[in-house]
Amino acid sequence: MSEEEQAKIEIWNYIFGFIDPLVVKCAVELGIADTIRATGRPMKLDELSAAIGCAPGPLYRIMLFLVHRRVFGETRAGGEGGSASYTLTPISHLLVRDGQQSMAALVLLMCSPTMLGTWHALSAFVRGGAPPAFLASHGDDVWGYAAGNPAHSKLINDAMACNASMVVPAIVDGCTGVFEGLATVVDVGGGNGTTLQTLVKAIPWINGINFDLPHVIDAAPKHDGVEHVGGDMFLSIPKADAVFMKWVLHDWGDEDCIRILRNCKEAIPEDKGKVIIVEAVIVEEDRSRGLSDVRLMVDMVMMAHTNNGKERTEAEWKSLLSAAGFSRYKIKPIPAVQSVIEAYP
Repeated sequence: MSEEEQAKIEIWNYIFGFIDPLVVKCAVELGIADTIRATGRPMKLDELSAAIGCAPGPLYRIMLFLVHRRVFGETRAGGEGGSASYTLTPISHLLVRDGQQSMAALVLLMCSPTMLGTWHALSAFVRGGAPPAFLASHGDDVWGYAAGNPAHSKLINDAMACNASMVVPAIVDGCTGVFEGLATVVDVGGGNGTTLQTLVKAIPWINGINFDLPHVIDAAPKHDGVEHVGGDMFLSIPKADAVFMKWVLHDWGDEDCIRILRNCKEAIPEDKGKVIIVEAVIVEEDRSRGLSDVRLMVDMVMMAHTNNGKERTEAEWKSLLSAAGFSRYKIKPIPAVQSVIEAYP
């Protein structure tokens, strides 16, 4: 195939590429993966349509698309001409809502009308003179909007919890030593406490403080070994041996990050304290697909959904930490979009 022919295929994929996550969202809302897993065996179309309560015709078209995308699998009794039964694949296992590493809530958040609408305002913001895309679309930033819209706030917290189900095990498996010698850890921007609950279960010698905005803490369930505290990270942070922040700083511009990091530094002891930052580290020269590609896509999400948020290179992280008064740092890659950045006073 010539480069010109390949380019034509690629542009069609770009034009219609937005369809993939929206059809996956449809599958999550219908509970297709949940139903197949609960049944415990491949399901024929009529069985699946009856179980989830929808018409077989549209469902067949949805499944044809998602099987082609390898989101679901397909087996045929008696060979190629036999009737199809649908199975889970490694991708659809991640769409089971109560699965061990479910990504269903993140799909629902990113494909929600609130989040999708902001993309239409992105070009005006990039051109200059227009407010950030989310602010232009909804009249408030994402956090102010969430505070006034409990349903959207729940979407955010559920999505961050499902991200934790993937990232925290990677931290525990690859970086358990990060938590050695620590008795207390405060999770800043910890949402409903899922991240800290997972950490405390895996690392039983730490006591956890889940710190977030009051309206978030009010809706957080109780977790053993976790104390919920409401407040504002721009004002002060509860004292602890270490501050833990996962996917918090990428929501904010440099000046705000420095304010947050200075408050983190004040919250930890000078001699043994540390700040544990779980964020992406962009490598500009890396043109490979895979996680490098995802990090750049998340940077586009930050541009569309926050006022000044961004993903950062190591040089940018070094600059922020130095400006906030930290003397040194080290970065530990993990098998995830994010890396673990340890910063020391």
